[in-house]
Amino acid sequence: MVMMKNICTSPYSYTSLLSYLLPWDSKLSEIATRFNVNVSDILAANSVSPITPTSYAANQIQRAKSLVKIPIPCPCVDGIRRSVSTIYNVQPADTLASISDGYGGLVSAEQIKSVNSINATNPLVNGGRIVIPLPCTCLNNVNNGGTVIYMSYVVQKGESLGNIATVYGTTVSELETVNGLGQDAVDPGDILVVPIAACSSATLNWYNESLIVPNGSYALTASNCIKCSCAPIDLKLQCTPSGLGVPCYNLHCKGSNLLIGDEHVDHSKTGCNVSHCVYCGHRGGKILSRSAKLKAQNNRIRDM
Repeated sequence: MVMMKNICTSPYSYTSLLSYLLPWDSKLSEIATRFNVNVSDILAANSVSPITPTSYAANQIQRAKSLVKIPIPCPCVDGIRRSVSTIYNVQPADTLASISDGYGGLVSAEQIKSVNSINATNPLVNGGRIVIPLPCTCLNNVNNGGTVIYMSYVVQKGESLGNIATVYGTTVSELETVNGLGQDAVDPGDILVVPIAACSSATLNWYNESLIVPNGSYALTASNCIKCSCAPIDLKLQCTPSGLGVPCYNLHCKGSNLLIGDEHVDHSKTGCNVSHCVYCGHRGGKILSRSAKLKAQNNRIRDM
């Protein structure tokens, strides 16, 4: 099983992704419970618009063999990056093999056995709670100087590094480097680390907040009042009101009728002025924003 050595010393936990191939039809709520995450986080990671009420989204069924991205924390555990936040409640007919199957090849029966010290004197028992050690990688969310989120991906029959690279917007060379491969051959069941380009708020001077959002997904912030999406072309965060119906205040820029994310264009003979209402983080329940203006000349008017 291919998996890059993930040795670490930093105590910080980072966000990573799992590419989960559903072994059977599952409700979103069942998937969320399986990985100990929120339904809203799964919707965001898969760029599915927020759905209210949440109970309606939770009951939506995802078909077997669907690929679902699962966001998980990636801490340093005993010198190795791995997620240990997923706890499984053992059911009457469970075996180590059947539990492993439920996680779509992301963890083996032997790994579950080892982490939980399951043996003849400490058997798997109905009602027991066991840790599911899931693969994760962070590498400080950087790849070749760009911001990324790393996703653990289980290679399927007939797949190659080339078609995996094409699907996820990377290259064979990048996959070989990140995974420490000496050749471009992979086998079904191998777990690859795939870098997904991401948007970062690091250069936006937000107050008391930072976000890293994978390309083609979004994140909810400011008590679910703000939705920040990662634009796939320019990799810039685009933040707007979430529209989820939660109590939200300060969604307008001060002294303006513009909502966060809105822009207004004033045309003139010499060009045009573009005003933006830009999200700047939140503090003590208050959403922060600022007005930004850009003056465009005549040769750019036709692009507006």
